[in-house]
Amino acid sequence: MAEARTREMQPERVGERLAAARAALKLDVGDIAERSRIPRRHLEAIEQSNYDALPASPYSIGFVKTFARMVGLDGDEIAAAFRAERGDTLTQREEYTPFEPADPSRVPPSLLVMIALGTAIILLIGYLIWRGVGSGEERQQLAAGTSPKVTASAAPATVGKPAGATRPALPVPSPTDRVVLTASENAWIKVSEKGGPTLYMGELGPGQSYDVPPDAKDPRLLTGRPHVLSARVGSRLISDLGPAKRTISDVSLKGPALLERDAAMRAAEAAGSASANASEASTTVATPATP
Repeated sequence: MAEARTREMQPERVGERLAAARAALKLDVGDIAERSRIPRRHLEAIEQSNYDALPASPYSIGFVKTFARMVGLDGDEIAAAFRAERGDTLTQREEYTPFEPADPSRVPPSLLVMIALGTAIILLIGYLIWRGVGSGEERQQLAAGTSPKVTASAAPATVGKPAGATRPALPVPSPTDRVVLTASENAWIKVSEKGGPTLYMGELGPGQSYDVPPDAKDPRLLTGRPHVLSARVGSRLISDLGPAKRTISDVSLKGPALLERDAAMRAAEAAGSASANASEASTTVATPATP
């Protein structure tokens, strides 16, 4: 009986107050650890008042303050009570808001940061060499995030045929004819080699064009707005690359492949229109004259 009265007269410890507030919110220690990034072992040590298992005072105070705020308690008041329980004494120079890292043991040393930075620079240089980026001006444009192949002209320039080349009466593009994409509205596109690196990724504004590199082996297109993109293959124009509100991917941007795809789409549309007309005609029944 006397022991119970003595326990009632003693003030509640910080760890007990935090544990009670957490339990009232029906939160587990793991929930607090996941949301605050404070290690679970430190949260359990705080609740159990096991100060020997906690890191240095500034870190521990930061953990306690964060813990208190997450369970709806006054962080400053709880931190002051924690200092008193732990026996910490503050001087004038120590009156500051303590740093609250996730876990001091996880902060990498400066040497590892420098090694990681150096490795990233070496990998970037190797990638640029592997890509075979040409002149210094082109390297600067690539580093600035721009592409020399995107122009703001209202329509792409027509690429003429090579000197001495012959073209039949009905022009049929050769595999060397260049392909130019033009947007009538804003359209995000990605052009990449099949199974290889990305050649261009970004948004074309109204009237902007992208000139597919003529030396690309098998460039492929990905876009969610094919209906606002036109393609010029040599002197032939494809008015749109697909239906609205339908993403197209892995579409070859080689001239012959684009023309074959466009012809197949037009044939499918014509067949569907003919089928619809035939179905409508078959449902029309002549009404016999009434005697």
